[in-house]
Amino acid sequence: MKTTEQDSHYNNLELLSAREIIEGINAEDHLVADAVQETLPQVETLVKGIVERVHRGGRIFYIGAGTSGRLGVVDASEIPPTYGVRGLFIGLIAGGPSAMFNAVEGAEDNESGAWEDLRQYSPTENDTLVGIAASGTTPYVVGGIRDARKNGLLTACITCNENAPVAAEAEIPIVAVVGPEFVTGSTRMKAATAQKMILNMISTATMILLGKVKGNKMFDMQLSNAKLVDRGTRMIMEATGITDYGKAKAALLQHGSVRRAVSALKADR
Repeated sequence: MKTTEQDSHYNNLELLSAREIIEGINAEDHLVADAVQETLPQVETLVKGIVERVHRGGRIFYIGAGTSGRLGVVDASEIPPTYGVRGLFIGLIAGGPSAMFNAVEGAEDNESGAWEDLRQYSPTENDTLVGIAASGTTPYVVGGIRDARKNGLLTACITCNENAPVAAEAEIPIVAVVGPEFVTGSTRMKAATAQKMILNMISTATMILLGKVKGNKMFDMQLSNAKLVDRGTRMIMEATGITDYGKAKAALLQHGSVRRAVSALKADR
């Protein structure tokens, strides 16, 4: 039996108090980081491969179904506002955009569906495909990785079961075995948490290695609200030594990004 389908270590959940339930969930969540730590060598290999291909014009595609697909779409959608880069990370979910909010019957069972979705982006050998499937058996993901690998893309997977079909298809299998869920089979819990942590590492490490972070700051973030404008202004003050908040803010708004504003202010000195 798949680890993700094994019986919970807890029983008679309906008889537990609210405190007992949340303590049990929290105790299980503590196991996730250790499981993810075991995958670090594979994540490192993937990140290095991604960066190498991005320098040649490549992109990163996430594919998945259900919760796994939603996690990929969310991670990809957060790259433009965080790092000011569009079209580099692309998330595809079985069933299309509507599947972000509602289950699309049968979509995840289509083995050719992912490659059909991917073809609209004209994939090349410089691209990377990361298949996300907690069970490791989702046909949409297994078939997508198989087709991508045949077409020369770098392929990886994120799964939570050992010896999963998806891991057999991927060049770089990332397997975080988090154990049975608190609610049996509810992989939106520990498995999804592990997948999210790994996606965070992949995208964040990639963007740092591509020069989108300076020091520990997001120098290319989009200025989409007042909080981020304030953060950007203070970043400029720290980077340039300017003590006039108004001057730093004006430069930020004029140039549209922390990086460009800092360069302009330093050039004026």
